[in-house]
Amino acid sequence: MRRHPSALADLVAERRRWREVGLAVVLTNGCFDIVHPGHLALLEAARREGDVLIAALNADVSVRRLKGRGRPLVPQAERAELLLALEAVDRVILYEDPTPLALVRALAPDVLVKGADWATGDIVGRAEVERGGGRVVRVGLVPGCSTSALVERIRWP
Repeated sequence: MRRHPSALADLVAERRRWREVGLAVVLTNGCFDIVHPGHLALLEAARREGDVLIAALNADVSVRRLKGRGRPLVPQAERAELLLALEAVDRVILYEDPTPLALVRALAPDVLVKGADWATGDIVGRAEVERGGGRVVRVGLVPGCSTSALVERIRWP
């Protein structure tokens, strides 16, 4: 059975219900193009920070703006389906904007999680989450695990 990304209005309504019953909502975001052990470590660490994990997924157009022509390697529908199949991920929402700021504002997560390659001051939505009483968590990276490194290994003659 295929699972599909959430619509923002539906997810905002769910968020409201989760808050009413005291569930802590965690948000992380990324391209998640060719999911690898580094992605899994980030998602599992993010899930341990709360009760519900929402993965905000860069849509194909957004990935192309960030990573250039030829990316993503895996189309957004397939990336979303893969993330939704992971035990750690409760919901996936696609976004086309350059950053997830609008989603952070709309969903008001209790915890915002990013990889440690992001300096705290550069994490989009940090100020909004902290102003709302939430916290920001940076997760250590798995050495040598990145989609770019994986692509290079595949392309190497």
